[in-house]
Formats: sequence, structure tokens, C-alpha cells
Amino acid sequence: MNNNSNFGKLPASGYIRQSQLIPAIVPFSSATLWRKVKTKEFPAPVKLSARITAWDVNSIRSWLESKSEKGE
Repeated sequence: MNNNSNFGKLPASGYIRQSQLIPAIVPFSSATLWRKVKTKEFPAPVKLSARITAWDVNSIRSWLESKSEKGE
């Protein structure tokens, strides 16, 4: 997976919702995303309010960098 192209799709900072994350940033389904969160293979989201869950952009950038370094 070529993660370098995905960096440009992320905002500079802040939070990103699941609908913005899939499939633009990560190439897997919602079920796979949550499975990876549960097994700690993907950063956990932050609960911003009772009905809003989002991921910190910096944690997503770090995850993409680690995958890029490993050649995944």
C-alpha cells in the first residue's frame, strides 16, 4: 500500500471522522477498521461527544508513517 499519497488527503491537524478515513486514507472496510482498533493494530478513536467519534490526525499520520517504513 502506498501511504505517501494519503498524507495529502489528511488535514494539517485536528480530528477525522470514519467517513473521511474510509476509503480515502485507509484501504479497508469499516469492519476491518474496528477489528484493527480492537487488536491495537490501528490507533483508537477519541469520543468527542455522545454521538461523535473521531481519530486524531497525528495518530493517523504516525500509523501511516510506520506502515510506510515497514513497506506495508
